[in-house]
Amino acid sequence: MPITVNPSFTNTFAPPVMESRRWLAKATFSAERPLINVSQAAPVDPPPEPLRQALADAALNEPEAHLYGPVLGLPELRGEVAQQWSLAYAGAINADQVAITSGCNQAFCAAVSTLAGARDEVILPAPWYFNHKMWLDMQGIETRVLMCGDDLLPDPETARASITDSTKAIVLVTPNNPSGAEYPPELIRAFYEVAKSARIALIIDETYRDFHSRTDAPHDLFSDPDWADTLIQLYSFSKAYRLTGHRVGALIGSAARLAEVEKFLDTLTICPNQLGQRGALFGMRNLGDWLAGERLEILDRRAAIKQAVTTLPDWKLKGCGAYFAYVEHPYDMASDALAQKLVQEAAALMLPGTMFAPTRARGGDGSAESHLRIAFANVDRADIHQLFKRLSALHL
Repeated sequence: MPITVNPSFTNTFAPPVMESRRWLAKATFSAERPLINVSQAAPVDPPPEPLRQALADAALNEPEAHLYGPVLGLPELRGEVAQQWSLAYAGAINADQVAITSGCNQAFCAAVSTLAGARDEVILPAPWYFNHKMWLDMQGIETRVLMCGDDLLPDPETARASITDSTKAIVLVTPNNPSGAEYPPELIRAFYEVAKSARIALIIDETYRDFHSRTDAPHDLFSDPDWADTLIQLYSFSKAYRLTGHRVGALIGSAARLAEVEKFLDTLTICPNQLGQRGALFGMRNLGDWLAGERLEILDRRAAIKQAVTTLPDWKLKGCGAYFAYVEHPYDMASDALAQKLVQEAAALMLPGTMFAPTRARGGDGSAESHLRIAFANVDRADIHQLFKRLSALHL
């Protein structure tokens, strides 16, 4: 007897990272040719020792760190985000406009849940971050796909033309996952004006803001005194401070919206991880120089990718930034088949474009089948060199 399943769940795809890991079960690797894993964009090293010590101290000496806390997060952490963000973006953000969430994915889910329901629409540029698309699918929300151009930048006027009475939000991710593209400030401002004029929300996921190549603010939206009427910003502490397993993110929006977000969070996790929040607060207050060094290392790996891809004249580097490179491959096969073949032929695991955009069978333009994502945050220059050496030796 078949089990009963919500059809909105069966209508979306399997978690891509978990799917790619299943490919490894069919492959063998040697000590001389180990797997180069560029599939997942998450730190694999633990937090720096001072932060781990702070977590240990909190676990041992703060009884309240083991209890339920405020649904919207620790007041001290909310205040620190508001203060630092106001300075960084030259805007005015109050602590009651900041919610702490159990990771940035939950921040997205919470934001969308306050905006849209089944049969509403959300505009999502492609290539998309797959968990965003999965959540919209599972909620029965219609995704209005906004295909990016060859420069991997979405067009605000095309988005404007896509808005209907059912459209509730536009979503941007910058620096982008999966393409690495950094959206110029003027492009972000243009999308903000489109959303504002249509009286819909603009959700900007800035998970990778700490690894942006710009040293100044990536946009000026918080300088608008009415930003909270339109803008919802999402952030992750996981990438900045290696707190992936502690699940700490943030949602910045109007105090009125956060009152609705509180309902969502209270029924889901009750409160964010208490130890993780203390770790994030310690990082914000004490690890600025360390994080600046992490940024420089990521920028160096970005430069290494740009240099290495020149050794593959038939490949095209379409985007590169933050943790990601998005490349167009030269082979007469779809990227999902190629990605699985690369596991055995090159001992390399990367994700295909079919996980980030609609395929031809689902109305796509063919770009999904011709691209691969390389997540390079966990490979050094030597690994990057070795990866591209293996790719150059392919005979498919």
